[in-house]
Amino acid sequence: MDSFNSNAPLRRMVSFSALIAILIALSNPVALAADATAATTDCKLCAEWNEPVEPFRIYGNAWYVGPHGLSSILITSDRGHILIDGALAESAPQIAANIRKLGFRVEDVKYILNSHAHFDHAGGIGALQKSSHATVVASADGAAAIERGRGDRGDPQFLSARSFPPVHHVQRIGDGETVSVGDITVTAHATPGHTPGGTTWTWKSCSAERCLDIVFADSLVAISDDVYRYSDEKNHPGIIAAFRRSIATVAALPCDILLSTHPDASDLWKRRDAAADGSGLIDRDACRQYADRASQRLGQRLANEKSAHP
Repeated sequence: MDSFNSNAPLRRMVSFSALIAILIALSNPVALAADATAATTDCKLCAEWNEPVEPFRIYGNAWYVGPHGLSSILITSDRGHILIDGALAESAPQIAANIRKLGFRVEDVKYILNSHAHFDHAGGIGALQKSSHATVVASADGAAAIERGRGDRGDPQFLSARSFPPVHHVQRIGDGETVSVGDITVTAHATPGHTPGGTTWTWKSCSAERCLDIVFADSLVAISDDVYRYSDEKNHPGIIAAFRRSIATVAALPCDILLSTHPDASDLWKRRDAAADGSGLIDRDACRQYADRASQRLGQRLANEKSAHP
């Protein structure tokens, strides 16, 4: 039976200092102007990210159905399917077409999962949900942002991120909880840092009686607008420790095949083309290397912040 495993209702706690930071940002005319500009300015990379690519089998029942620069993953079963991420709003028709090219029906997608609530990964979810009537699932912070159509000041990129079409009634999921359809079971791993609600998803896909652990790793890049500082413990308490836990989580996951929100971040195309039979995608050290790069970048970001604001 299709199921959603939730141990308890998740309640979002907002600290007083975080609330004050949000109010200051919203009362600042300069911040408001920058926010409005970011929401309406054309994305310089969107055309490149949205370049079409033929859908292909990753392994077993896992398929790549996104555009060239933004991952969208379909996991199939006889009882229905699970889709991870919707890329850009303008990517939705391409994702739907790719699903149909593979011989599957968009209407059979039962759940749409999200890695993090930015316009380039959640933008197409609304249109895909309307065509499939799937349940959208995200972490508590991610779900709140999807329902608003943007993040809040807890998001390091709040002032520079574009808004996207909101989706109502997003189902919350907690760390370690699962989503199941037929013989598919996908596990959520909380990996905050890039955004407060960042989530990495894992599952097993099987082919010819060989099952592999597949990881769809959320972004672990420490990047922000011009205001946010990761080292600002007063306004963002615990973010550095949480980010480091996220990196350690991804490094420790059982990981035969690594997928990432931006395929280039995990060298997907290079690995796919390395072997005609697709075996180049298998790299049991890929998650650890992905996490190591993230750790180095976070360290460099914190050093830069210390140098700029001793």
